[in-house]
Amino acid sequence: MLSRLGALLQEAVGAREPSIDLLQAFVEHWKGITHYYIESTDENTPAKKTDIPWRLKQMLDILVYEEQQQVAVGEAGPCLEYLLQHKILETLCTLGKAEFPPGMRQQVFQFFSKVLAQVQHPLLHYLSVHRPVQKLLRLGGTAPGSVTEKEEVQLTTVLCSKIQQDPELLAYILEGKKIVGRKKACGEPTALPKDTASHRDKDCSHDGAPARPQLDGEPCGAQALNSHMPAETEQLDGGTAESNLITSLLGLCQSKKSRVALKAQENLLLLVSVASPAAATYLVQSSPCCPAIVQHLCQLYRSMPVFLDPADIAALEGISWRLPSAPSDEASFPGKEALAAFLGWFDYCDHLITEAHTVVADALAKAVAEKFFVETLQPQLLHVSEQSILTSTALLTAMLRQLHSPALLREAAAFLLGTDRQPEAPRDNPHALYAHLIGHCDHLSDEISIATLRLFEELLQKPHEGIIRSLVLRNLEGRPYVAWGSPEPESYEDTLDLEEDPYFTDSFLDSGFQPRAKPRLVPATSYDGKTAVTEIVNSFLCLVPEEAKTSAFLEETGYDTYVHDAYGLFQECSSRVASWGWPLTPTPLDPHEPERPFFEGHFLRVLFDRMSRILDQPYSLNLQVTSVLSRLALFPHPHIHEYLLDPYISLAPGCRSLFSVLVRVIGDLMQRIQRVPQFPGKLLLVRKQLTGQAPGEQLDHQTLLQGVVVLEEFCKELAAIAFVKFPPHDPRQNLSPAPEGQV
Repeated sequence: MLSRLGALLQEAVGAREPSIDLLQAFVEHWKGITHYYIESTDENTPAKKTDIPWRLKQMLDILVYEEQQQVAVGEAGPCLEYLLQHKILETLCTLGKAEFPPGMRQQVFQFFSKVLAQVQHPLLHYLSVHRPVQKLLRLGGTAPGSVTEKEEVQLTTVLCSKIQQDPELLAYILEGKKIVGRKKACGEPTALPKDTASHRDKDCSHDGAPARPQLDGEPCGAQALNSHMPAETEQLDGGTAESNLITSLLGLCQSKKSRVALKAQENLLLLVSVASPAAATYLVQSSPCCPAIVQHLCQLYRSMPVFLDPADIAALEGISWRLPSAPSDEASFPGKEALAAFLGWFDYCDHLITEAHTVVADALAKAVAEKFFVETLQPQLLHVSEQSILTSTALLTAMLRQLHSPALLREAAAFLLGTDRQPEAPRDNPHALYAHLIGHCDHLSDEISIATLRLFEELLQKPHEGIIRSLVLRNLEGRPYVAWGSPEPESYEDTLDLEEDPYFTDSFLDSGFQPRAKPRLVPATSYDGKTAVTEIVNSFLCLVPEEAKTSAFLEETGYDTYVHDAYGLFQECSSRVASWGWPLTPTPLDPHEPERPFFEGHFLRVLFDRMSRILDQPYSLNLQVTSVLSRLALFPHPHIHEYLLDPYISLAPGCRSLFSVLVRVIGDLMQRIQRVPQFPGKLLLVRKQLTGQAPGEQLDHQTLLQGVVVLEEFCKELAAIAFVKFPPHDPRQNLSPAPEGQV
């Protein structure tokens, strides 16, 4: 028993003696650093050539070793106590600010980073730790592009890692007293670790500017040390609303060194994603976080050339915040690097909003909308200069392609389309920018029309229901396009009475176009009133008369290829809208509902107007118009399907649908065919030119002939979309046997 007690006493003595030796060594190394400032007269010797780096490393090793030998977990050892009580970090921070000897600032950054990373005892709760950390971050942030960037980003990495482990630390790093006080008012817990609280109480007795450390036995040494320290003019707890960590990170994000910038962006992303509600509110209300991020976005936008080729903008792909540089294998053009930097930062903003705390995400999205969309980009979209409109529209399209965060997408949709969801009227005054964009779709400049239609096509592919509702669905609610009291159509003949259409005159019918091409199917409708898919498909496939078709003469991919492509696009669209709760069948007509005049809306009106002029428009413009209409037709909403893809609905007086527009185009085409000599041969030659099988020589009526080719392909595409929206296994179908040669 006595031998056992002796062993325990020996272990206890052995445990204490090294700690006394460690403390003595720790103090000696610290005194060795201060003696340098007393004895040194050479102000040009770099810090790395003195013994300061070695002594700092010895102090770090002692702190780590002491903690490893500590018996009681969570207690601060004598050396750590000395570091805290004598405010060694505060003194080192001031020495780093003085930058004496040269390079001392780098040594201080490294020491701070290693102490915070390697010492496991919680340190950032102490005032004598987080206050010098704040000062050091501010010191680094005042020297953008400095030689300490690498060390600065290492320190922010350690801080963000600590905050990830304990999000409440953010309150202490971001000038914490305001947040802690706010949390007390909200009833949130603010308890500190047991030993931490006692040290904070000790530290708080020195509130205000930190006092210079009075080193043991060195009164004159302290004065000599102070002679190398710059005067302190800032009161860290005096009410500054600046967030040092945020400021430092934002400065480092703009570093010319790609690795530094990337690491800083990762740290900022981590910081805003782990923020507690109180800290997130502080980030929004009292820090420069959101304004500074958006300000940099605006600066990058203004740094680009005033005019950029829309084709160059569209071709620049693969830009992300992790790889902001333009790929080297792509063709170079003026402003390429500036464009890549802008798109990379916008992608970072979008990613930041996706990952950030909800409070920060909403605030940052609103800041992007107000400061960039409205104040910076909108004037360019509304500019009278065609080149400004082209560049800004193409840039906006590229940004939409990169946009994924719901909060920013919501703001972008409101910016472009407004927030009104009531049915449109022909003479109403829509949202100002929306009205301009609609006008741009029918602009005198074909380039502007194409660029704006591409913008709308990109917008239609975003997962936000408000977009399709604002553009189309709000005008189709209640199905006012259907004639009241009209019976359900039973066959093709009931709905497509060509002899009653003013375009189909007697002379036109005598010219050779006869309705013999229309499919003669057994009338078939599904149980929910939808026309059988077979009839719809054949209606579109047979719409273009045989004398205006040329695809059969060439070995090209036909309707089956369109079906394959449409199937993939429809699956993608369906998965995107699956959570929107759309009905499976059209809303039944309510006989008690007052009848209202139908207006297809400004967006569909301009598309239908453009479609009606397909025989007189450039080939590239026709491709873009039909591409947008195809995107619309893919949406699995029953009203969109009925209005755009069902040829058999009885339209209300004065209404037009996509099919009725196409019928009138065909009528116009058949009249104009008579005035084009050798029409079949020329049409086949134009198709070969478009597919690269014949030299591109200029022909008479080339615009008309190209329009006919687009028209034929568009009808096949619509037929394929109608088919894949109701596949054979769908129980809603009731297909009738198809005649030979038809679907």
